Amino acid sequence: MLRTHNCAELRKEDLTKKVRLCGWVSTRRDHGEIIFMDIRDKYGITQIVFDPEKNKEAHEKAHELRTEYCVRIFGQVAMRPEGTVNEKIPTGEVEVDVREIEVFSGSLTPPFEIKDSENVSEEVRLKYRYLDLRRPDMQKKLQIKHDAFKFIYDFLDREEFISVETPILTKSTPEGARDYLVPCRERPGSFYALPQSPQIFKQLLMVAGTEKYFQLARCFRDEDLRADRQPEFTQLDMEMSFIDQEDIFDVCERLFQGLFKKLMGRDIEIPFPRIDYDEAMGRYGSDKPDTRFDLFLHDLTEDARDCGFKVFDSVISSGGTVAAISAPGYKDLSRKEIDILTAFVGEYGARGLAFFKVEEDGLSSPITKFFSKEKLRVFQEKTGARSGDMLFMVADSKDIALESLGALRSKIAEEKGLRDPGVFNFTWIVNFPLFKFNKEEKRWVSEHHPFTSFKAEDKEYLEKNELEKVRSQSYDLVLNGSEIGSGSIRIHERDIQQKIFDCLGLSKEECEAKFGFLLNAFRYGPPPHGGVAFGLDRIITLFTGDPSIREVIPFPKTQKGVCPLTDAPSEADEKQLAELGIKVTTRIKSKKE
Repeated sequence: MLRTHNCAELRKEDLTKKVRLCGWVSTRRDHGEIIFMDIRDKYGITQIVFDPEKNKEAHEKAHELRTEYCVRIFGQVAMRPEGTVNEKIPTGEVEVDVREIEVFSGSLTPPFEIKDSENVSEEVRLKYRYLDLRRPDMQKKLQIKHDAFKFIYDFLDREEFISVETPILTKSTPEGARDYLVPCRERPGSFYALPQSPQIFKQLLMVAGTEKYFQLARCFRDEDLRADRQPEFTQLDMEMSFIDQEDIFDVCERLFQGLFKKLMGRDIEIPFPRIDYDEAMGRYGSDKPDTRFDLFLHDLTEDARDCGFKVFDSVISSGGTVAAISAPGYKDLSRKEIDILTAFVGEYGARGLAFFKVEEDGLSSPITKFFSKEKLRVFQEKTGARSGDMLFMVADSKDIALESLGALRSKIAEEKGLRDPGVFNFTWIVNFPLFKFNKEEKRWVSEHHPFTSFKAEDKEYLEKNELEKVRSQSYDLVLNGSEIGSGSIRIHERDIQQKIFDCLGLSKEECEAKFGFLLNAFRYGPPPHGGVAFGLDRIITLFTGDPSIREVIPFPKTQKGVCPLTDAPSEADEKQLAELGIKVTTRIKSKKE
């Protein structure tokens, strides 16, 4: 064996043992004739000592060692002298007197120190990711991710799920984001697509009689990146046959209950609350509400009707909404600060932000003259606004009014510290619309995806083509204002699936070209089925406390989709392109150019 112990293993019980340790030189300290070093591996640190009186040859060789040299040492365990015990590390009571040292490899001076407290730019960390990953904190994150994956695998195995891999090179189908395409050399002009999710294949596995499937699946989406998005990520994908929505909820809730207990020692109460989509939008202004704090939106449309204020009257008469939120302790905001908030809600489409300061004797605002005292009293009463608060109101289309105030709600919570980081509130959001109208394309599109089933009682609306009234059997799992998973009960009847495609304006030729294999499979006794998928990288950040999933992905891309380590994506040479029948018409200049 190259080593007898790891660098976090030795204790005073190992006194006088002869040991072999392997690792990297972490620090060195020359104390006159005696040289002290810390040797580090993934498990921890052990102090080693080079004493010329005990081994002159090893001591001379120690002068050549620098940080991050990879070495093996042979030595004997000894107690640290009195007063030099390091209680911060498990091996702090002992040290190893070195008798012999072997240098596996040397090292240049690293661009940053390999320690957790080192403040290094993300660009440098990602360029030298192999060094960044040596840091104890990053090693811990890799271990947490492994532990989570193992727990998931073992839990679902006990639940009689089986892991099945699905293709990475597949067919391009509409999933909501752009596909990454891979050219096929054997069929010039034809392309594979990297899967945005294993959606269709897991449904085919249900047709195949698998009944309970899961996969820790790699997924790829060509979309704008941010802190919780990467072009490639890991998803826990699940699908079950002969189940209803509550069966899926039960398995998922017990999975997360066990996962949080295992990795955080936290007791999570189940079942999780269920909130209807309309209620979530009406109360929180979001379909992924943070329920850790009680700061609710209020619909004042009917209360504001015929108020005499042209802006409100115009919006209400055209079918819009007047919504409000009371911001605690905001009464003394300056006009400049209010203008900043007005610009903020404007980013969500709101054309303005009305405000009322809540005084001891009621509401005051430059626009109070347009409202009767009775209406002002109702506004304050219905919103629960108290003296010292600021009442904000948006009058616009329903979607814009709710979404903009929902964003303002989150901003208020951040500024006022209303979110308790020690609380984990899971919530299922249910009864989403099946369709949404795309104003730009002037057509109906799927709110979730086109394979989502609908509420049985809403079938009449589908038949009448009143698509805005049809509710889906889809559901999202939300944790502290972040969507961590999404799923649905699927359509399993071929004629119903074809009807949905018709509603989406897909021609029979398009359906056959894109989904013919699925429709054909539905001719052979498909079972009722449904499933869910969870973004595992996002979930792991809950256990590590990181704000970005880049921190828990070993080799991530930047927000521009670039890998600083490998310099991907990169250009292909002309020979490769010719073999693929591809000609590049646009090329971005390199930094050097």
